Amino acid sequence: MNILDENLPSNQVALLESWRIHVKQISVNIGRRGMSDEEIIPLLLQNHLPTFFTRDKGFYKRELCHSGYCIVVLAVEKDEAASFIRRLLRHSALRTRSKRMGKVIRVSRAKVSVWATSKQHEIDIGWFQVA
Repeated sequence: MNILDENLPSNQVALLESWRIHVKQISVNIGRRGMSDEEIIPLLLQNHLPTFFTRDKGFYKRELCHSGYCIVVLAVEKDEAASFIRRLLRHSALRTRSKRMGKVIRVSRAKVSVWATSKQHEIDIGWFQVA
């Protein structure tokens, strides 16, 4: 399941849906409006292996790594969010749910940075691996 933070614009959600990427957005069809960051982690744990997409840079922390979910922080412009979500979901190193679980990921135009439960250091992955 792909869960979008409420800070992603509705036109980006519509674009993802037009590409047949199934998503649920906080405050629209999961959770409630105005959920605090602290309330989002329990929401993720209540769902089966979700990938959570947000533009909130406060989620890019190693201590948020958990085998039950993936967090993706989009460090891109609002109107680029859908394109980078699709690009990440097609990335050879992250295209399956099992490859994403246990990771906190930051996506930018230049690279993908990853904290993982199994690693002590942040790793940078280039976009060149996109299939």
